[in-house]
Amino acid sequence: MRRNKQRYSIETMKKLFLSLVLTIMSVAGYAQSVVGTWVTEGGDSQVEIYQSGDNLSGKIVWLKQGDDQLDVHNPDKKMQSRKLVGVNILTGLTKKKGEKWEGGKIYNPKNGKTYKCSIWLEGNKLKVRGYVAMFHETQTWTRK
Repeated sequence: MRRNKQRYSIETMKKLFLSLVLTIMSVAGYAQSVVGTWVTEGGDSQVEIYQSGDNLSGKIVWLKQGDDQLDVHNPDKKMQSRKLVGVNILTGLTKKKGEKWEGGKIYNPKNGKTYKCSIWLEGNKLKVRGYVAMFHETQTWTRK
């Protein structure tokens, strides 16, 4: 009888362990991701963030002022006639610590400048930080 109790105990432990592993895997599958469509701070535009290999990119998919807005502030004169909808403004972000993505660039079509960039989630908000030397500005984007 004692032997059966030990066997039952080991079998129970195996089932419990398997259940725990499956639960952890399912929770990880539901973990929030930065991938998706985000409304920029101020609500002037929406950016779709997508994964391409090991990198993240993000393109403008909607503008409050309409789809015909041009990239008039781009320092490259040839680019000033392109429409902003479809322009990749986030490029080259790679995953670092936890859910932080760094090492990329963000293009600001309002002034035509490109900055170093990192992004991360805080709850259900996306923090987008642009850097110039040791100075930075952080915006909060919301999921669409």
